[in-house]
Amino acid sequence: MPHTDQMPSEMRDCIQNCLDCHSICVETMNHCLMMGGPHADASHIRILADCAQICTTAADFMLRSSPDHPKACSMCADSCRKCAESCDAMADNDPTMRECADSCKRCAASCLQMAHVGV
Repeated sequence: MPHTDQMPSEMRDCIQNCLDCHSICVETMNHCLMMGGPHADASHIRILADCAQICTTAADFMLRSSPDHPKACSMCADSCRKCAESCDAMADNDPTMRECADSCKRCAASCLQMAHVGV
């Protein structure tokens, strides 16, 4: 099994983007629940939770060099795109929402790249 120093740099970057995105989505869920109103809407919180979960799953698949990592990364890219859109809709004058949207966009882009790479 390859260690991270034997992985392509794009995969290492994607793993880090996934882990970063997971963290910011979890932090943003807390922020949104404290903000209330549209920020705490169940569908928005669900999108954040789904994104956080699939990010850790995609990172785990890549860390294990799973032959199914492209499928996990494809799902992650889709979830991150949805989360970025949801956070963008609330990003006016809210740096937490902007940071989450930006992190999700970075993760979506790197996962999309990994979705097209075999192990």
